[in-house]
Amino acid sequence: MNLITLKNNFKSRLFSTYSIEEIDSFFYISLEYKLNIKRVEYALNPNHTISKESQAYFKEVIEKLNTEIPIQYIIGETDFYGLKFKVNKHVLIPRPETEELVDWVLNNIKDNDTLKILDIGTGSGCIAISLAKNLPKCKVFGLDISKEALKVAKKNAELNNVNIEFLNENILQLNNFAQKFDIIVSNPPYVRELEKHEIKNNVLNNEPHLALFVKDNKPLIFYDTIGNFANTNLAENGLLYFEINQYLGAETKALLSDKNFKNIELKKDLNTNHRMIKAFKNAI
Repeated sequence: MNLITLKNNFKSRLFSTYSIEEIDSFFYISLEYKLNIKRVEYALNPNHTISKESQAYFKEVIEKLNTEIPIQYIIGETDFYGLKFKVNKHVLIPRPETEELVDWVLNNIKDNDTLKILDIGTGSGCIAISLAKNLPKCKVFGLDISKEALKVAKKNAELNNVNIEFLNENILQLNNFAQKFDIIVSNPPYVRELEKHEIKNNVLNNEPHLALFVKDNKPLIFYDTIGNFANTNLAENGLLYFEINQYLGAETKALLSDKNFKNIELKKDLNTNHRMIKAFKNAI
């Protein structure tokens, strides 16, 4: 079998479930992962012959894609902010919107700053590790309730050669904490149960609900709790960053204002949705 035939197999087997653009993406991602062949190399040599072992691998990839398992879980890794991250069913697959959050944090920090940064709900560690990689003088912490998620995060820290102090804690029950931080950042669960119908099956049936959903009657429970935590554990003039539910931007801003955070700024993502918020503790 050559690469052209393989690509046609992807299309013929997956067209009833995915768009052509998605299928092309799956093909090139798995091709680079398994054979280290990039898109441009495919274009230059589409008649390249692949082994029986590789054919069996791609057959399995197609079968799993047909059950709507995300390609990132199938190959076990993904890219985020220019870095490689291992992922599995215990962690969310990092999203482009979260890359925008990381970029916003980095744009507010000088290269020579020596800050203490806490990422709450670290999951795969994508936020904490990306910050640590770009801010080598800062001390970065990652907190998560899930021991399995922290196993993945620790592997990713090793993979990307950064030192992160990981903490296995439930932020909803964390009453006393000795550390003070200059920046607290979080992408907590924020999808309401009523919004489940907007979620694609590949996410709904595979990614950890613990990291995705909140009850309809308490949609801002994590923002409320983390806001209180930040009031105690942020240094003076410290910064609090959140990724947020696009439908609850005004409510999230009001919640932080009620907790006496200042200079609160909502920010839209590239899809023009209110997706991020920044607030200062005790700023004038």
